[in-house]
Amino acid sequence: MTTQIQTLLLSILLLPTISSSMSIISPGSTLYASNTNQTWSSPNNTFSLGFIPLNPPTSPPTFLAAIVFSGGIPIWSAGTIPVDSAAYLQLHPTEGNLRLVNGSGHTVWNSSTTNLGVSSASLDDYGNLAVMRNGTFPVWSSFEHPIDTVVPWQQFSTSHVLRNGLYSFRLLSDGTVNLQWDDSTAYWSRGTSSSSNNRTLTSPTLELQSTGILSVLDPTLTSRGAIIAYSNDYNQGSDILRFLRLDGDGNLRMYGSARGSGVQTVIWVAVEDQCRVFGYCGNMGICSYSGKNPICRCPSQNFELVDPKDSRKGCKRKVETQDCPGNLTMLTMEHTLFLTFPPQSIFAVEGSEVFFVAISSCRMSCLISPTCDASTILSDGMGMCYYKKPGFISGYSNPALPSTSYFKVCSPAVPNASPSMRSDGWRMHSWAVALVVIGTVLGLIALEVSLWWWCCRSSPKFGGLSAKYALLEYASCAPVQFSYKELRHLTKGFEEKLGTGGIGAVYRGILADKTVVAVKRLNGIEEGERQFRMAVSTISCTHHLNLVRLIGFCCERSHRLLVYEFMQNRSLDNCLFQTDHPGRLLNWESRFKIALGTARGITYLHDECPDCIVHCDIKPENILLDENFSAKVSDFGLAKLKTLKDRTDYLAPEWLQENLPMTSKSDVYSYGMVLLEIVSGKRHMEVSAETNWKMLSGWAYEEFEKGNVMGIVDRRLAQTQAQQGVDVEQVMRAIQVSFWCIQEPPSQRPRMGEVVRMLEGITEIHRPPHPKGRPSTLC
Repeated sequence: MTTQIQTLLLSILLLPTISSSMSIISPGSTLYASNTNQTWSSPNNTFSLGFIPLNPPTSPPTFLAAIVFSGGIPIWSAGTIPVDSAAYLQLHPTEGNLRLVNGSGHTVWNSSTTNLGVSSASLDDYGNLAVMRNGTFPVWSSFEHPIDTVVPWQQFSTSHVLRNGLYSFRLLSDGTVNLQWDDSTAYWSRGTSSSSNNRTLTSPTLELQSTGILSVLDPTLTSRGAIIAYSNDYNQGSDILRFLRLDGDGNLRMYGSARGSGVQTVIWVAVEDQCRVFGYCGNMGICSYSGKNPICRCPSQNFELVDPKDSRKGCKRKVETQDCPGNLTMLTMEHTLFLTFPPQSIFAVEGSEVFFVAISSCRMSCLISPTCDASTILSDGMGMCYYKKPGFISGYSNPALPSTSYFKVCSPAVPNASPSMRSDGWRMHSWAVALVVIGTVLGLIALEVSLWWWCCRSSPKFGGLSAKYALLEYASCAPVQFSYKELRHLTKGFEEKLGTGGIGAVYRGILADKTVVAVKRLNGIEEGERQFRMAVSTISCTHHLNLVRLIGFCCERSHRLLVYEFMQNRSLDNCLFQTDHPGRLLNWESRFKIALGTARGITYLHDECPDCIVHCDIKPENILLDENFSAKVSDFGLAKLKTLKDRTDYLAPEWLQENLPMTSKSDVYSYGMVLLEIVSGKRHMEVSAETNWKMLSGWAYEEFEKGNVMGIVDRRLAQTQAQQGVDVEQVMRAIQVSFWCIQEPPSQRPRMGEVVRMLEGITEIHRPPHPKGRPSTLC
């Protein structure tokens, strides 16, 4: 109520300014759905109120009474129920009520302003429709009663809500904005830093600026407020309306539309992965992608669509579990995740739906539990199994997801047919199959002969084939298998050593086509041929700008070698800690570029490659630099070939204390230590007078608490006058991110994707607590 009074008072204060930019609607004025050309327009015709046909069209046609931006883009409607062609919208001449009446005479919507002394209504050039008392005082306005859209100049407070079907968008009292399904499941949120600095907001409001900045405002925050999002066309072009809308698919998007164009373009989206919108495919529906488009399907042939004409309405079992003629079983779905959000919690005292169990237990425990319909295990090493109770289940399937899910069905479980085997009327005849097979075989033979001739034409000896680097294997990006004799020849008997790591030394080699490579000779894994070949297979499936590319390998008797692309500037530790080459000192721009590139490479390993790869040995020695000082992560995919003694310097504390399973959060910890080293130029294990004889992380956090952020930066940058190029904002982001990454409890560490967004400045960084959980030393 207080917020509404404040808004009304603000309207009165602004009235002298905006009165000239509003059109007056007199009592008795009426709009008819049968005449869509009739409208009430704002003075400069930017906005108009009238009837628009429902989109997509219906038969018979139905309409909404809506305010539209020039060109026909709707920003508000009088309710959400369509009306027929005999409907009308009228400012009642005696009641003072703005009401929408259907052809049957039923009032579908009204402004509830009866007996409030209404004298007129108005539509201004900002898109606000107001019902006025005495021609000056607004007693109702469309800005105070949003439907699914927010426009610039519209103050969106905690008392407001956007709705579209089962989806809603809210601003909470702590400054957090979130998207909810059925007013119960919050599947996306973005907040201010008020909770991290113990600041209590008094009256937060959400504001969308005309330039495309979405921010939370409050008297306790800075004048700029807490920025939630930027549009990708920030402040570009003129006469463009940028507006926020909650769409029917449950996603919140910011759109831009040029005046009069009628075209709307997405310029920001809250949930980038549409399949992660809870309930997008309905109950028991599984969301996946066909190209870039999300599609909905049922978990298996044990299910059927609720509405065959609309797959988004979900699925149902063909036979309910309580009616099974035989035994119950669990349908196994690889690379599938059942979306799980609070209140599901491992911290719930009673009724917890999350358990730490093995994969087999996640399946079997749900099977025998009468209160479990399905379960999901994330397969990230944490051993967290989520039970899905009878109710609403929302699924997501993607080949890149490491999760495995199980659904309780009547035996037998019948998986969905592969696309090529679906009975859609198309069948491949046997003669066509034979033709394709024969043609493929002949084509491969011709290709092999051509490649053989190309490789051997300049050499009379068949030994020319030893240059497998140029053969089909390399052309198809598959790793080339070298013989040990070949690699010994390419490295001149392993003459020039580039460096030594935990499980082997690296040597310089030159291939037949004069390409320089780095050959890693592994030690102590003679008995692990199967594991070694599996590691090679895993590494060869990765392709990212910030990962070192594997060219080939050797697995011959006791010899295990890997052939990588050569990095001209060696490893990060050579440039970061070597003091005998001051000319090689990395400036701040290069350091931040390396930090960001490394984070992107690890993010790919964790979340984007076909199988989640936990590195387990992230350190400066395993971050290589090319000729442009771009970072490339190396030695990934080798975790199972290493022993614990091979990787101790940068291990997360949970490894050393409890020897828990490998998780991506362990990599986050190691990255945080490396990031702090990049900023400071100091080894995290070394102590000196400069750090008051303390470990780097503890000393750095003390300086951070004192506000001496630049004191953490490598002193050599200042000594070489390079500090003039140090971006203080980037330094602050990097230091805070490093502290979040090295938090002792793994649950408090961010995922690497969040780390990238924080470093880029996309995500706001809350003030990090002490890495070891100690209270602040400052008042």
